Amino acid sequence: MDQQTDDGALYNWTQLIYALHALSLLVGIVGVATIIGAFLTGWPSLIAVILNYIKRSEVRVTWLESHIRWQIRTFWYGVLWVGLCAVFIVLTLGIGLLIVWLPLGIVAVWFIYRVARGWLALRERRPMYA
Repeated sequence: MDQQTDDGALYNWTQLIYALHALSLLVGIVGVATIIGAFLTGWPSLIAVILNYIKRSEVRVTWLESHIRWQIRTFWYGVLWVGLCAVFIVLTLGIGLLIVWLPLGIVAVWFIYRVARGWLALRERRPMYA
């Protein structure tokens, strides 16, 4: 397989991964799940993260590597922030529920932003920068 064909296939894989993340967000927006719940535990997003790790070695030293890294970081930083919110609720003996919706709402908007910004950059064939 030549380099051009290989880049096209990897580009299509990266498109698919963004589409899976976007599907999870859509499920969270229109379904009974929350945006955060659907993104972190929904099957489309979990499949996307697994595909990120499977394809990561194939995109090394290409412009697509930044997109795979962007997607992986979006998922794991989301897990971190939601985990910190959960710890806050536990440490405040549940009283934190009164205010934790604010950072969780910010995380939900951040997920939408990261998927949209990354996918638009991919469509324009631009690498992602932190």
